[in-house]
Amino acid sequence: MGLKVAAITGGGRGIGLGISTALAKEGFSLALCGQKEEKDVESLPALRAMGVEVLYAKANVAEAKDREAFLEAIRARFGRLDVLVNNAGIAPKVRADILEAGEESFDELIRVNLRGPYFLTQKAAQWMIVQRKDDPLRVQSIINITSISATVASVNRGDYCLAKAALGMSNQLWSARLAEFGIPVYEVRPGVIKTDMTSGVTGKYDALIANGLIPQNRWGFPDDVGKAVAMLARGDLPYSTGQVIMVDGGLTLARL
Repeated sequence: MGLKVAAITGGGRGIGLGISTALAKEGFSLALCGQKEEKDVESLPALRAMGVEVLYAKANVAEAKDREAFLEAIRARFGRLDVLVNNAGIAPKVRADILEAGEESFDELIRVNLRGPYFLTQKAAQWMIVQRKDDPLRVQSIINITSISATVASVNRGDYCLAKAALGMSNQLWSARLAEFGIPVYEVRPGVIKTDMTSGVTGKYDALIANGLIPQNRWGFPDDVGKAVAMLARGDLPYSTGQVIMVDGGLTLARL
């Protein structure tokens, strides 16, 4: 069993898998959750082959009972939690113009992408505060994975943009609240990352990248995000709580 434990929601695929892999390389034991059954999560054997212990729980972060069960599973297996990475998120099933979009998708994205991580952070932070009293020198952190959509408007997926923008404010709120306990909170804001979530728009972004959309002229990859999270989880930025780490290849740079 590793000495440090990181919980990564949605940690078995996409950006989450990039994060899980990077933290496994750092020696973290992993607690992952997702909506698939464990037997159907294809990445777990490779993660375990890296020599770290991996706990997987089927959980929907939008559901309070699932969040509680996930934390209880971590407590039972490891007895500690050092890092929480709020990564799990969904895109709208249909990209609908905001003049026409309905409320069902809006409500679902707010539940999964905002309410879930907000209240998981609450419960995890309560536990981390107790642990810190027993070990004041412990390196802990909470890391929220948002998106450039927190500030870059996409009028055909307003629900996603609003959820990510609000998660960015959540990051500031928890940073302010947990600073007195020595628990830094960070936001990692990915740009255009090649995952199954972006597979449906690959052609669109291939063309945009070829035409100069991104100064660092390529797609981002899950391990780009993973490396940023690993830096934060190690404690490399201890005096920077609340900060936003951009992983977007310079896409959001103001340029003429």
